[in-house]
Amino acid sequence: VQLVEAGGGLVQSGGSLKLSCAASGSYFSIYAMGWYRQAPGKERELVATISSTTLTNYADSVKGRFTISRDNAKNTVYLQMNSLKPEDTAVYYCNARVTLGTLNNYWGQGTQVTVSS
Repeated sequence: VQLVEAGGGLVQSGGSLKLSCAASGSYFSIYAMGWYRQAPGKERELVATISSTTLTNYADSVKGRFTISRDNAKNTVYLQMNSLKPEDTAVYYCNARVTLGTLNNYWGQGTQVTVSS
């Protein structure tokens, strides 16, 4: 599985961005998908996840501002980010995982999101 993120960029505080992650390969619908981020000097952290049955989970820091969704027909997962804050600045990574006998875990290359104050 290859994951390609898009949609990052520079935005002012209070603005919005929508990230997308396109997945290659088959069986996208059975993968749990997620967005993680890593700011300079910090560890990578979970932002949001969406299961194969569209159950969602969010970090407390983004609840009410970010929305994760998926379109299985397009093999794509999205992250709508509203009311962005400077502390949201990070490289955002797409993740796909499924257990087929063993855990299969994949990462995209990341997309930079910068929020100016």
